[in-house]
Amino acid sequence: MEIMPARFKSSNNDSAAFRSVCSRLHRTLSSDKERHMYNPYLSGFGNEFSSEDPRCPGALPEGQNNPQVCPYGLYAEQLSGSAFTCPRPANKRSWLYRILPSVKHKPFSPAPRGHLTDTWDQVKPDPNQMRWLPFTIPASSETQVDFVAGLHTLCGAGDTRTRSGIAIHVYTCNTSMVDRCFNNSDGDFLIVPQQGELLITTEFGKMLVEPNEICVIQAGMRFSVDVSGPSRGYVLEVYGAHFELPDLGPIGANGLANPRDFLCPAAWYEDREVSTGYTVINKYQGALFTSQQDYSPFNVVGWHGNYTPYKYHLENFMVINSVAFDHADPSIFTVLTARSTRPGVAIADFVIFPPRWGVADRTFRPPYYHRNCMSEFMGLIKGHYEAKAEGFQPGGGSLHSIMTPHGPDTDCFEKNTTSTLEPERVAEGTMAFMFESSFSMAVTKWGLETCQRLDKSYSQCWENLRSHFNPNWRPSKQ
Repeated sequence: MEIMPARFKSSNNDSAAFRSVCSRLHRTLSSDKERHMYNPYLSGFGNEFSSEDPRCPGALPEGQNNPQVCPYGLYAEQLSGSAFTCPRPANKRSWLYRILPSVKHKPFSPAPRGHLTDTWDQVKPDPNQMRWLPFTIPASSETQVDFVAGLHTLCGAGDTRTRSGIAIHVYTCNTSMVDRCFNNSDGDFLIVPQQGELLITTEFGKMLVEPNEICVIQAGMRFSVDVSGPSRGYVLEVYGAHFELPDLGPIGANGLANPRDFLCPAAWYEDREVSTGYTVINKYQGALFTSQQDYSPFNVVGWHGNYTPYKYHLENFMVINSVAFDHADPSIFTVLTARSTRPGVAIADFVIFPPRWGVADRTFRPPYYHRNCMSEFMGLIKGHYEAKAEGFQPGGGSLHSIMTPHGPDTDCFEKNTTSTLEPERVAEGTMAFMFESSFSMAVTKWGLETCQRLDKSYSQCWENLRSHFNPNWRPSKQ
């Protein structure tokens, strides 16, 4: 069992120390032995984990989940991520052993939800290709905005009450959450940082998530986000389903995202009273509610189960690609999927386009022109996307709705139909991603109007495409 070193003690300012140590661990430790001894994470996807804060050895009960008296006088609390009667492979739950149970709080009261919404009829439907310039991060000198206050819903579909649908948000923030935590009762958050690292404290422990990493906070898990400066990123929210690794089919046993590269936090607790009040923010049926309690919610001394938060570094993705001619379908770039009840059809896929080799002969190598029965939202973490080197910028995004045509811009097409085909590195220094969904998504009023980042000149990138049709063309007699 890999656990966080005992020197991490509870204090109000341990975030900076933890960030510093995590950075040192990930960047400077050279030997595998050192990494194992000091790694604050447990590795594997969907595993049955168990973890104790090293300050309280033996915190987990032996041989049962709910003893009459728990070790150290702790409370046993189960967090269920699935129905009790789900088949064993789909059954998700964890047992938390905590200083006080989460039920000890004042009643929830409605709270302003800012630009967070699940109302999809704010504006009329618009099937046009859409692109957004980088979303503006508020200046800390003007206003203090934390992660929750900085959430803005861009588009989505479905219903939180029936637990079927998705939402795509962006976050722009500049300050840490202080004595505030967030709990999403509607679904899972897949968080993609683009600028600024996030130190995320959860009931299960802490995670440092940097750009080019992702993390998933599953429904019902309380978490708080510390930032070290201006921060921006993307959030894919899925109602009523959880993310899974995609099936590999003919690829075989290995490839794409390997289970061992996913990391979940090891147990860490703080026994801290908050006399001024600790605020728990609950997202429920699309609305926000707050309640007050006089203690930190991150008081879990030990836990075991398979329902956890986790993170993944995108550089660990094992790319599969064409080595002869033509394109393989972009589904080969799927990191995580949230399945629907229809076989092979996803509520949402998280897909990346990492650096790789392009070697296909006789082939137009960039993404081809396309109309899709799925909705495609793209974001850019860093670099220049191969099909649109200009205009599509890190921190921005694009949406190509169901059956709306899209593809390479004019410059990309002209260049790649005349270039000499040689083995080449594609997307070097770049990381683009896509949230793809079978839902037909509506864009919010904030996305179309309020944010003032919609690039109204987007369609011009295809205006200069010209006809190359030659009715006199004949096959070569070689």
